[in-house]
Amino acid sequence: MIIIPEINPVALSIGPLAIRWYGLMYIVGFAAAMILGQRRALRQRSSINPDQFRDLIFYALVGLIAGARIGYVLFYSRGYSLDHPLEIFAIWNGGMSFHGGLIGVLCAVLLFSWRRGLHPLDLGDFLVPLAPPGLFAGRIGNFINAELWGRPSDVPWAMVFPTYEAGVIPRHPSQLYEALLEGVVLFLVLWAFSARPKPRGSVTGLFLLLYGLFRFMVEFFRQPDLQIGFVAMDWLTMGQVLSLPMIIIGVWLLVRSYRVSNLRQAVP
Repeated sequence: MIIIPEINPVALSIGPLAIRWYGLMYIVGFAAAMILGQRRALRQRSSINPDQFRDLIFYALVGLIAGARIGYVLFYSRGYSLDHPLEIFAIWNGGMSFHGGLIGVLCAVLLFSWRRGLHPLDLGDFLVPLAPPGLFAGRIGNFINAELWGRPSDVPWAMVFPTYEAGVIPRHPSQLYEALLEGVVLFLVLWAFSARPKPRGSVTGLFLLLYGLFRFMVEFFRQPDLQIGFVAMDWLTMGQVLSLPMIIIGVWLLVRSYRVSNLRQAVP
Protein backbone atom coordinates (compact mmCIF):
# COMPACT_ATOMS: atom_id res chain seq x y z
CA MET A 1 0.00 0.00 0.00
CA ILE A 2 1.28 3.45 -0.97
CA ILE A 3 0.00 6.62 0.70
CA ILE A 4 -0.03 9.52 -1.74
CA PRO A 5 1.03 12.85 -0.19
CA GLU A 6 -1.35 15.76 -0.63
CA ILE A 7 -0.06 17.97 -3.43
CA ASN A 8 -1.09 21.59 -3.79
CA PRO A 9 -3.19 21.84 -6.98
CA VAL A 10 -1.55 25.21 -7.65
CA ALA A 11 1.83 24.63 -9.27
CA LEU A 12 2.94 28.28 -9.31
CA SER A 13 1.60 31.54 -7.90
CA ILE A 14 2.65 35.00 -9.06
CA GLY A 15 0.64 37.57 -7.15
CA PRO A 16 -3.04 37.01 -7.98
CA LEU A 17 -2.10 34.71 -10.86
CA ALA A 18 -2.27 31.01 -9.99
CA ILE A 19 -1.15 28.32 -12.42
CA ARG A 20 -2.71 24.97 -11.56
CA TRP A 21 -1.12 21.63 -12.31
CA TYR A 22 -4.06 20.57 -14.44
CA GLY A 23 -3.83 23.70 -16.56
CA LEU A 24 -0.10 23.19 -16.84
CA MET A 25 -0.72 19.70 -18.18
CA TYR A 26 -2.90 21.18 -20.94
CA ILE A 27 0.01 23.43 -21.89
CA VAL A 28 2.39 20.46 -21.93
CA GLY A 29 0.01 18.49 -24.15
CA PHE A 30 -0.46 21.41 -26.53
CA ALA A 31 3.30 22.01 -26.75
CA ALA A 32 3.92 18.33 -27.52
CA ALA A 33 1.26 18.39 -30.24
CA MET A 34 2.82 21.50 -31.79
CA ILE A 35 6.32 19.99 -31.85
CA LEU A 36 5.23 16.62 -33.21
CA GLY A 37 2.79 18.19 -35.67
CA GLN A 38 5.41 20.51 -37.13
CA ARG A 39 7.64 17.50 -37.62
CA ARG A 40 4.89 15.54 -39.39
CA ALA A 41 3.91 18.52 -41.55
CA LEU A 42 7.45 18.72 -42.94
CA ARG A 43 7.28 15.18 -44.30
CA GLN A 44 7.28 14.90 -48.06
CA ARG A 45 3.91 13.12 -48.21
CA SER A 46 2.18 15.09 -45.47
CA SER A 47 -1.49 15.85 -46.12
CA ILE A 48 -1.03 19.43 -44.88
CA ASN A 49 1.84 21.92 -44.78
CA PRO A 50 3.22 23.64 -41.63
CA ASP A 51 1.14 26.80 -42.15
CA GLN A 52 -2.06 24.79 -42.50
CA PHE A 53 -1.12 22.78 -39.43
CA ARG A 54 -0.72 25.89 -37.27
CA ASP A 55 -4.19 27.05 -38.32
CA LEU A 56 -5.64 23.58 -37.78
CA ILE A 57 -4.20 23.24 -34.29
CA PHE A 58 -5.86 26.51 -33.30
CA TYR A 59 -9.24 25.24 -34.52
CA ALA A 60 -8.66 21.94 -32.72
CA LEU A 61 -7.67 23.64 -29.45
CA VAL A 62 -10.83 25.76 -29.40
CA GLY A 63 -12.96 22.74 -30.23
CA LEU A 64 -11.20 20.66 -27.58
CA ILE A 65 -11.72 23.09 -24.71
CA ALA A 66 -15.30 24.01 -25.64
CA GLY A 67 -16.28 20.40 -26.35
CA ALA A 68 -14.60 19.01 -23.23
CA ARG A 69 -16.43 21.45 -20.98
CA ILE A 70 -19.82 21.12 -22.68
CA GLY A 71 -19.41 17.35 -22.75
CA TYR A 72 -18.72 17.26 -19.01
CA VAL A 73 -21.83 19.32 -18.34
CA LEU A 74 -24.03 17.11 -20.54
CA PHE A 75 -22.59 13.70 -19.64
CA TYR A 76 -21.56 14.08 -16.00
CA SER A 77 -23.04 17.19 -14.40
CA ARG A 78 -26.30 18.09 -16.09
CA GLY A 79 -28.39 18.45 -12.93
CA TYR A 80 -25.86 20.57 -11.04
CA SER A 81 -25.18 22.78 -14.06
CA LEU A 82 -28.89 23.47 -14.56
CA ASP A 83 -29.07 24.67 -10.95
CA HIS A 84 -25.81 26.66 -11.26
CA PRO A 85 -25.66 27.81 -14.91
CA LEU A 86 -22.73 30.18 -14.40
CA GLU A 87 -20.58 27.23 -13.32
CA ILE A 88 -20.70 25.97 -16.91
CA PHE A 89 -18.08 28.57 -17.82
CA ALA A 90 -15.85 27.98 -14.76
CA ILE A 91 -13.38 25.67 -16.48
CA TRP A 92 -10.74 26.60 -13.89
CA ASN A 93 -12.71 24.60 -11.33
CA GLY A 94 -12.15 21.42 -13.33
CA GLY A 95 -14.64 19.17 -15.04
CA MET A 96 -13.61 18.25 -18.60
CA SER A 97 -14.78 15.27 -20.64
CA PHE A 98 -12.53 13.49 -23.12
CA HIS A 99 -15.48 12.33 -25.20
CA GLY A 100 -16.89 15.85 -25.30
CA GLY A 101 -13.48 17.15 -26.32
CA LEU A 102 -13.33 14.56 -29.09
CA ILE A 103 -16.67 15.73 -30.45
CA GLY A 104 -15.46 19.33 -30.25
CA VAL A 105 -12.28 18.52 -32.19
CA LEU A 106 -14.38 16.62 -34.76
CA CYS A 107 -16.54 19.70 -35.31
CA ALA A 108 -13.42 21.87 -35.62
CA VAL A 109 -11.86 19.49 -38.16
CA LEU A 110 -15.05 19.41 -40.23
CA LEU A 111 -15.20 23.22 -40.26
CA PHE A 112 -11.53 23.54 -41.16
CA SER A 113 -11.74 20.93 -43.91
CA TRP A 114 -14.79 22.65 -45.41
CA ARG A 115 -13.12 26.08 -45.39
CA ARG A 116 -9.80 24.83 -46.80
CA GLY A 117 -11.11 22.20 -49.23
CA LEU A 118 -9.30 19.33 -47.49
CA HIS A 119 -10.61 15.84 -46.75
CA PRO A 120 -11.58 15.53 -43.05
CA LEU A 121 -10.19 12.00 -42.79
CA ASP A 122 -6.80 13.22 -44.02
CA LEU A 123 -6.84 15.80 -41.23
CA GLY A 124 -7.96 13.18 -38.72
CA ASP A 125 -5.17 10.82 -39.74
CA PHE A 126 -2.71 13.67 -39.32
CA LEU A 127 -3.99 14.79 -35.90
CA VAL A 128 -4.71 11.63 -33.93
CA PRO A 129 -1.05 10.56 -33.43
CA LEU A 130 -0.52 13.95 -31.74
CA ALA A 131 -3.20 13.34 -29.09
CA PRO A 132 -1.66 10.67 -26.79
CA PRO A 133 1.02 12.93 -25.21
CA GLY A 134 -1.76 15.30 -24.18
CA LEU A 135 -3.80 12.39 -22.83
CA PHE A 136 -0.78 11.26 -20.84
CA ALA A 137 -0.25 14.73 -19.39
CA GLY A 138 -3.95 15.05 -18.52
CA ARG A 139 -3.99 11.76 -16.60
CA ILE A 140 -0.87 12.79 -14.71
CA GLY A 141 -2.74 15.99 -13.83
CA ASN A 142 -5.63 13.86 -12.53
CA PHE A 143 -3.15 11.89 -10.41
CA ILE A 144 -1.55 15.03 -8.96
CA ASN A 145 -5.01 16.39 -8.15
CA ALA A 146 -5.92 13.05 -6.50
CA GLU A 147 -9.08 12.80 -8.59
CA LEU A 148 -10.69 10.08 -10.70
CA TRP A 149 -9.12 7.45 -8.49
CA GLY A 150 -9.69 3.72 -8.81
CA ARG A 151 -11.80 1.14 -7.04
CA PRO A 152 -10.73 -0.47 -3.75
CA SER A 153 -7.94 -3.02 -4.22
CA ASP A 154 -5.38 -5.08 -2.33
CA VAL A 155 -2.74 -5.16 -5.09
CA PRO A 156 0.78 -4.27 -3.86
CA TRP A 157 0.73 -0.95 -5.72
CA ALA A 158 -2.69 0.12 -4.36
CA MET A 159 -2.69 3.72 -3.20
CA VAL A 160 -4.48 5.77 -0.57
CA PHE A 161 -5.54 9.12 -1.99
CA PRO A 162 -5.65 12.18 0.30
CA THR A 163 -9.30 13.13 -0.24
CA TYR A 164 -12.34 12.87 1.99
CA GLU A 165 -14.34 11.07 -0.70
CA ALA A 166 -11.66 8.42 -1.30
CA GLY A 167 -11.25 7.72 2.41
CA VAL A 168 -8.35 5.64 3.70
CA ILE A 169 -9.08 2.65 1.48
CA PRO A 170 -6.24 1.46 -0.80
CA ARG A 171 -7.32 1.88 -4.41
CA HIS A 172 -6.16 1.21 -7.95
CA PRO A 173 -4.16 4.18 -9.32
CA SER A 174 -6.41 4.15 -12.38
CA GLN A 175 -5.08 7.53 -13.54
CA LEU A 176 -1.67 5.90 -14.05
CA TYR A 177 -3.23 2.95 -15.87
CA GLU A 178 -4.84 5.39 -18.28
CA ALA A 179 -1.65 7.43 -18.62
CA LEU A 180 0.23 4.28 -19.62
CA LEU A 181 -2.36 2.91 -22.06
CA GLU A 182 -3.90 6.09 -23.51
CA GLY A 183 -0.65 8.01 -23.45
CA VAL A 184 2.42 5.80 -23.89
CA VAL A 185 1.08 2.66 -25.60
CA LEU A 186 -1.37 4.50 -27.86
CA PHE A 187 1.32 6.97 -28.94
CA LEU A 188 3.85 4.27 -29.80
CA VAL A 189 1.31 2.26 -31.80
CA LEU A 190 -0.10 5.23 -33.73
CA TRP A 191 3.27 6.82 -34.43
CA ALA A 192 4.68 3.55 -35.78
CA PHE A 193 1.49 2.73 -37.73
CA SER A 194 1.39 6.16 -39.40
CA ALA A 195 5.12 6.27 -40.19
CA ARG A 196 4.36 5.09 -43.72
CA PRO A 197 1.39 5.95 -45.97
CA LYS A 198 -1.79 4.18 -44.94
CA PRO A 199 -5.30 4.06 -46.44
CA ARG A 200 -7.31 7.18 -45.75
CA GLY A 201 -9.12 6.95 -42.42
CA SER A 202 -7.19 3.95 -41.11
CA VAL A 203 -5.09 5.91 -38.59
CA THR A 204 -8.20 7.65 -37.27
CA GLY A 205 -9.99 4.31 -37.07
CA LEU A 206 -7.13 2.72 -35.14
CA PHE A 207 -7.09 5.62 -32.69
CA LEU A 208 -10.83 5.34 -32.03
CA LEU A 209 -10.66 1.57 -31.65
CA LEU A 210 -7.66 1.47 -29.31
CA TYR A 211 -8.67 4.41 -27.15
CA GLY A 212 -12.17 3.00 -26.83
CA LEU A 213 -10.82 -0.42 -25.83
CA PHE A 214 -8.26 0.99 -23.38
CA ARG A 215 -10.80 3.28 -21.73
CA PHE A 216 -13.42 0.53 -21.56
CA MET A 217 -10.96 -1.82 -19.82
CA VAL A 218 -9.58 0.71 -17.34
CA GLU A 219 -13.08 1.73 -16.30
CA PHE A 220 -13.37 -1.66 -14.57
CA PHE A 221 -10.61 -0.47 -12.22
CA ARG A 222 -11.78 3.14 -11.92
CA GLN A 223 -14.33 4.29 -9.37
CA PRO A 224 -17.55 5.36 -11.13
CA ASP A 225 -18.21 9.08 -10.98
CA LEU A 226 -19.76 9.78 -7.58
CA GLN A 227 -22.52 12.03 -8.93
CA ILE A 228 -23.90 9.46 -11.39
CA GLY A 229 -22.54 6.00 -10.43
CA PHE A 230 -23.23 3.16 -12.85
CA VAL A 231 -25.43 4.19 -15.77
CA ALA A 232 -26.36 0.89 -17.48
CA MET A 233 -27.02 -2.67 -16.28
CA ASP A 234 -25.57 -1.85 -12.84
CA TRP A 235 -22.00 -2.33 -14.07
CA LEU A 236 -21.38 -0.03 -17.03
CA THR A 237 -19.98 3.44 -16.32
CA MET A 238 -20.58 6.55 -18.39
CA GLY A 239 -17.01 6.29 -19.71
CA GLN A 240 -17.72 2.78 -20.98
CA VAL A 241 -21.03 3.74 -22.56
CA LEU A 242 -19.37 6.65 -24.37
CA SER A 243 -16.45 4.45 -25.47
CA LEU A 244 -18.60 1.80 -27.15
CA PRO A 245 -19.45 4.02 -30.17
CA MET A 246 -15.73 4.79 -30.53
CA ILE A 247 -14.93 1.08 -30.76
CA ILE A 248 -17.69 0.45 -33.31
CA ILE A 249 -16.80 3.47 -35.48
CA GLY A 250 -13.10 2.62 -35.22
CA VAL A 251 -13.65 -0.92 -36.51
CA TRP A 252 -15.91 0.39 -39.29
CA LEU A 253 -13.35 2.99 -40.38
CA LEU A 254 -10.52 0.46 -40.45
CA VAL A 255 -12.49 -2.08 -42.49
CA ARG A 256 -13.82 0.61 -44.83
CA SER A 257 -10.42 2.24 -45.38
CA TYR A 258 -8.72 -0.99 -46.42
CA ARG A 259 -11.68 -2.14 -48.49
CA VAL A 260 -11.77 1.15 -50.42
CA SER A 261 -7.99 1.05 -50.79
CA ASN A 262 -8.10 -2.47 -52.22
CA LEU A 263 -10.88 -1.46 -54.63
CA ARG A 264 -8.77 1.44 -55.88
CA GLN A 265 -5.77 -0.83 -56.40
CA ALA A 266 -7.93 -3.28 -58.35
CA VAL A 267 -9.02 -0.63 -60.87
CA PRO A 268 -6.92 -1.09 -64.06
